[in-house]
Formats: sequence, C-alpha cells, structure tokens
Amino acid sequence: MIRKPRTHLLALSLCAGLTTQPALAECGSASWYELTGRTASGTRNNPEALTAAHRTLPFGTRVKVENLANGETVTLTIVDRGPFTRGRVLDVSRRAARELKFLRRGVTKVRVTVTGKATPSCG
Repeated sequence: MIRKPRTHLLALSLCAGLTTQPALAECGSASWYELTGRTASGTRNNPEALTAAHRTLPFGTRVKVENLANGETVTLTIVDRGPFTRGRVLDVSRRAARELKFLRRGVTKVRVTVTGKATPSCG
C-alpha cells in the first residue's frame, strides 16, 4: 500500500495559527528587586524607572503588567535577566511595584503581555 503525504494537515495547521512562536503573554508571580550597579543589558539600574527583568524576552521589549489581585496595570521595559526563583515570571523595579501596589507585600500574581499582543486569560 502506498501512503500519500498528508500535506493538507500541515496547511490546515499553518492556517489555524498553530506554528511555534515565542510566548507573547504569561501569568505567574512577580516580585520586586533593587539592583545596584548595571543590568544584564548594560544599562545602569534605576529603581525609579519603569523596568523589569525577564528570563527570555529581548532587552527593550515593552510589556503591560497587570496585578491580578487588584487590577492595577503598568507598562514596563525589559532591561535585565531574571527572576531566578522558581514560579516567578518577572522581577520589577521598586517604582513598578509601588504603582502596581504590591511594594509592601513583595510578591503578587500578574499577567504579563507583550505590548500590542493578545491578552491571555489566567483562570
């Protein structure tokens, strides 16, 4: 028996948008940090800047961060690498934590969306 290639399945998956792409949004825990010195991108850290650290997003990427506990949002720029604690998706500057209203608590659940991309539901 001769099998025909299933090219129609490949075409269907491409049309349905099932190609592999980097994550455009994610949900998880965020904490804040106050780094002294330089960030991984080479810029000098400024705790009063609206910046964040992410493990894989390119430096300079703008992300919208929503605190899922209270609905506060802020737009940040990725300038550093991290967080290095399991389960966390983002480390934010002190000012960002203050604007998201979790400075005293230290950690909160967030939704992180690359600016201009679709927003996921976080359950």
